[in-house]
Amino acid sequence: MFSNPIAIWTLGLSVLLCACHNNPPSGTPARDTTASLTESDTLNRMVLIPGGTFTMGADDAEAHPDEKPRHDVRVDSFWMDEHEVTNAEFAAFVKATGYLTMAERPISKEELMQQLPAGSPEPDSSMLLPGSIVFTPPSHPVPLDDVSQWWSFIQGASWQHPGGPATNINGKEHLPVVHISWNDAQAFAQWAGKRLPTEAEWEYAARGGLKDQPYPWGSEALTTGKVKANTWNGHFPYQNTQTDGYFGAAPVKSFAPNAYGLYDMSGNVWEWCADWYDSRYYSLKQGDNPKGPAAGYDPEDPATAKHTIRGGSFMCTDEYCSGYRVTARMKTSPESGLENLGFRCVKNK
Repeated sequence: MFSNPIAIWTLGLSVLLCACHNNPPSGTPARDTTASLTESDTLNRMVLIPGGTFTMGADDAEAHPDEKPRHDVRVDSFWMDEHEVTNAEFAAFVKATGYLTMAERPISKEELMQQLPAGSPEPDSSMLLPGSIVFTPPSHPVPLDDVSQWWSFIQGASWQHPGGPATNINGKEHLPVVHISWNDAQAFAQWAGKRLPTEAEWEYAARGGLKDQPYPWGSEALTTGKVKANTWNGHFPYQNTQTDGYFGAAPVKSFAPNAYGLYDMSGNVWEWCADWYDSRYYSLKQGDNPKGPAAGYDPEDPATAKHTIRGGSFMCTDEYCSGYRVTARMKTSPESGLENLGFRCVKNK
């Protein structure tokens, strides 16, 4: 993941995924939600994850540099949502609080200009309207080092309109909520009496008690045997055979859980962690219950501090992104929202 989505269009850069938005005035009313709610819609059971020690990270052929070195970590017991936060759950939060997500707020030109390189031209006023990053796949092969070939900033895209203003979430109450920034996820978690997981908690839970296995289900390859997760099938980003039954996000609990009873710890949508991202963090002494570095550092984009995201999404494939591995780390800025980025919560035992 990269940062500064607007910069793709204003500067022609191949960097992605941060937009700065003004805070809404106090008491700003929520936009009408399109999900109809029932008590069962908004129930996300929490699973007790027993504390213990595990070896975090990877050193195999697929491991990226920021997954090294492997190191032992101890975490205390905690509770974790059994699935990603859904549209229905988030709608209940919005109904109760009047919260506007960052994708629903106008973008601040001043804050945006602070993030762009000195001397950058001012963005066109049309680029400052509310919106978010939407997956817009091409119909033909494209270079995989140019993310602007399949991501577009769409005005009016938000959690209620995930594909843009002409789309909605009618009948999609049980899909994971997307276009949620880290700041949005934090607001929901605080309202729900929960918090975001640390990166160590997330990986420990994703492993489901298995030792030294690359996936939540063990070592069997993703494409071998029964369908195990919602990922990209075919050639990314222009051909999806939908072997797993879905082109985009799937309803939560559509695939088998791991041994802890957690769903979609691999694929479907990326999930926010509480930690700042630092590619060098695993080389530092962390202690028990590590909470991540004091500040973010991404050598690919050192000017923008980012938080860690985990688990991969429906866009992950061996051709482009094997983020469905339990050790895979990705990152994006706290203001970012995407069509394949959501979250789940935890709370202390």
